[in-house]
Amino acid sequence: MRTIVIGFVLFILALFINCCLMAQLTVQNNGIVYISTASSTFYVNGPLVNASTAALTNNGNLYVKQDLTNNQASMAIGTGTLYLNGSSTQTVAGAQTFNTYNLVTNNSNGFILNNNLSISGAHTFTSGNITTSSSPNFLVYQAGASYTGDGDTRHVDGWVKKFGNSDFIFPVGNSTYERTIALTNLTTTSEFNVRHYDGITPNRLNLFAPIVLIDTNEYWTISKISGGSANVAMNWDNAKIPVPQVIITGIRAGYYDGSFWMDIGGSATGAVATTGTVTSNSVSAFNNMFTIASKAVVLPLSITSFTGKRNNAYNQLNWTISNEINELQYELQSSNDAVNFTTINIQKAKNNNDIALYSYDDVAGMQSKMYYRLRCIDNNGQIKYSSIVIIATQQNDRNNFYVIKNPVQDRIDIYAGESVMGTYAYSLTGSTGQTVQAGSLDIKFAGTYTIKLQQQLASGIYILTVRNGQNILQKTILKE
Repeated sequence: MRTIVIGFVLFILALFINCCLMAQLTVQNNGIVYISTASSTFYVNGPLVNASTAALTNNGNLYVKQDLTNNQASMAIGTGTLYLNGSSTQTVAGAQTFNTYNLVTNNSNGFILNNNLSISGAHTFTSGNITTSSSPNFLVYQAGASYTGDGDTRHVDGWVKKFGNSDFIFPVGNSTYERTIALTNLTTTSEFNVRHYDGITPNRLNLFAPIVLIDTNEYWTISKISGGSANVAMNWDNAKIPVPQVIITGIRAGYYDGSFWMDIGGSATGAVATTGTVTSNSVSAFNNMFTIASKAVVLPLSITSFTGKRNNAYNQLNWTISNEINELQYELQSSNDAVNFTTINIQKAKNNNDIALYSYDDVAGMQSKMYYRLRCIDNNGQIKYSSIVIIATQQNDRNNFYVIKNPVQDRIDIYAGESVMGTYAYSLTGSTGQTVQAGSLDIKFAGTYTIKLQQQLASGIYILTVRNGQNILQKTILKE
């Protein structure tokens, strides 16, 4: 690639609207380039280098198709527009901040800032994310500057600096999603640096009352270089980065003070399962991390009861749910062998954060014995199954097969009727699906049978399954 060196005064007047360097040449300015008026246009089809001894002023339109390097100190802002509109990734480099009045970023392959790029007017995001170096370098918005057109494929993956005293939403995010954060009600002219981080939030267990949990999937760093106080407005979007499913009235703005995550106030609006916002009280301490916090713990969905009985013309199923916050739906499934289940009914969750009652009458399930279970699906795609309910033609003591006492301590007592006699395999599985205890149970007559629990078995919730070729007992067990 050849280099064109400009070592003289170059005036680009309105008369020369299309001064184009169409070959992919490196243009190096060692002298003075002055793009004089709004109708003047200077195209650089390759890289542009502005030397430390140069003077570049853009009052018109400067198009750069490849990398942009600036070493000129105190570069004039001008009144024109810089267009970065290449077809491969463009890098902004150099030892000195590149100043422009307006900026248009239009490159689907994106931009890398290895130098500061400063905007004093309007920035239009058209295409491509802007990734800043970890040094760090900044996309800088001067006092009064603004932007439009931002989105998931058009934002800053890295650092944004803002000067001024007006409300400002920082167009930050990760490589996939835009995750903005805002400062409002600034008390004086200030300088702030902001960046978004995804992944595990640091020090997530260092909580100061009344905070009991924080969002562990994302956070923002806000550094105050100078200035006063402001309110911090954060948002969540479960479709992009999941947040803990808590009661919305418990959500607060959280700040890490170097030792603990603190409550900095605010009340949330929106829906925890979808999108929402929370704005803090006025904050004067910055220079650390912010994220969404809560004063309420996450309560897992609980299937309080799941029962069934046979009426004359149908099998009646009833279930009761508590702690219902982030559920999508319940799938009622049936089987005639306790192995292969088919969904026969779907009901949308009520999500009223209270006790919820559901029922269904199965008119097709009139075989001598039917097995039923619930498949509970939440908004994040997580699945939970109920224990199995058996409905037989004659439900009397001969057919009984159940856990006598629950919760349990050191053993599980089971009652078995004479019709379920036989040799059974049993297993006890934890919440992750891992088997923690297994064995056999020989039922020779109607009565009570005991499964002794291992001494090292921790307290918690387990699923007990007792099965042979003809019968099955499945029950959620709480070990105290």
